[in-house]
Amino acid sequence: MGERRYAEQEEALEIKSLRRIIDAYANYHDAAERDVKRYERSFKMLPPAHKELLFHLGLKYQRLRWCISMNASFITNMLEAFEPPFDMRQYVDVDDHDCGKGMHGHCHADCAHSIERGDFSRSSLSVNNSELHEPDNCPRKDRKTHELSRETDNRNEVVGMEGCAQPVGDKLGAFQGVDKSCNGVKDVNAESNCQDTDCVAYSANENVTPMELMAPSLPLDVPPIDVDKVRCIIRNIVRDWAQEGQKERDECYKPILEELNRLFPNRSKQRPPSCLVPGAGLGRLALEISSLGFVSQGNEFSYYMMICSSYILNHTQEANEWTIYPWVHSNCNSLSDNDQLRPVSFPDVHPSSSGITEGFSMCAGDFVEVYNEESQESAWDAVVTCFFLDTAHNIVEYIEIISKVLKDGGVWINLGPLLYHFADSYGPDDDMSIELSLEDVKRVAYHYGFVMEVEKMVDTTYTVNMKSMMQNQYHAAFWTMRKNASRPKA
Repeated sequence: MGERRYAEQEEALEIKSLRRIIDAYANYHDAAERDVKRYERSFKMLPPAHKELLFHLGLKYQRLRWCISMNASFITNMLEAFEPPFDMRQYVDVDDHDCGKGMHGHCHADCAHSIERGDFSRSSLSVNNSELHEPDNCPRKDRKTHELSRETDNRNEVVGMEGCAQPVGDKLGAFQGVDKSCNGVKDVNAESNCQDTDCVAYSANENVTPMELMAPSLPLDVPPIDVDKVRCIIRNIVRDWAQEGQKERDECYKPILEELNRLFPNRSKQRPPSCLVPGAGLGRLALEISSLGFVSQGNEFSYYMMICSSYILNHTQEANEWTIYPWVHSNCNSLSDNDQLRPVSFPDVHPSSSGITEGFSMCAGDFVEVYNEESQESAWDAVVTCFFLDTAHNIVEYIEIISKVLKDGGVWINLGPLLYHFADSYGPDDDMSIELSLEDVKRVAYHYGFVMEVEKMVDTTYTVNMKSMMQNQYHAAFWTMRKNASRPKA
């Protein structure tokens, strides 16, 4: 009885967390409209002579509203397509926005590497398909705690499921099935496994869509940090799925893809090598690796990211194209109004026509919890981490698990800085944050059996506005290490 009550409490928290994320997306238009009204109020305070000089701002504000409506249209379509892994009609009396005092407001001038990552808890929930196969002023990734008492900023967003989804039809159908293997390969015992656990296959018929849960007449009380997370997602779309993001992808993804190509020159179509991509974000790098001929699995902790990535992977396959306006909220450092309001079309590559390898999947959940399982030991030929290592509370644990999941002789390719995401976390719980130098990170890797093969530094940006007057740059570490289990620990 106690275990059942605990499971119900966990599910209530998870539904509450997911509802909060859906609310943040649904609130995008209203939050943006409040910003425009603030601009208009400031304009009205000007002396008449200054108003006359800047008369064009009235037209700009109307253009802003139109651009915002286009972004909101995309978000609405995305939410309508999303199939929640829970019955969202449950626990509707739970207060979804009890903002705590210890909110983690860790921001970065060029945005976090990815959206905050506190959206999942205990295990993993994946989306996969056997056939389809932090911008400016953006918050950092969420924390990964599992207690029932969580800080609202990040911990209210914890959503966990027992297992990963099996291939469903011809789509990456978001969160529709369960597979205990979580390795991109269909488990013949998955059905029997699910009968012995709490795994449940959900479909749109058994659930309600997020948009059906919205009450437009009731204003949503969405914290400002959640508003920023949604805007970060829009900018991450540019990085991963738009032509404008090609420069960043060439800087970050291209060296990784070239290294995989060099290390695995004779890939077999019958038995392709496997590659795990923790911190996969919106899925482009994992998809590119799959297109090279790998059984690729992206792992992502943020439900903000997973909702968006599953929509792009599933619903942009019919040669359709979306247009968004990712820089409308960046009044500062704009070269011109036209630059700020310029459209960005995506996707530049349609997943269904990208030639990906069968077995491609996206698995949602905490990297430590999902891949620290015995079934993952020595399961992967390669692990690729891009702007991921510094998302850890304990980077030693990340490295230990990377070593554990790699086969002997497997390779670890990394690119990214060490801008530790919890370094400036101030709150009553004092989140653990182990912040090592690059030298110490390499020493820890050598301890867990890695041998350095390639090492260099790469200059790059992250979700930067290429037409902004401010563009922060990383001098990121790039390496290839090989696991040598026989190597004595230092």
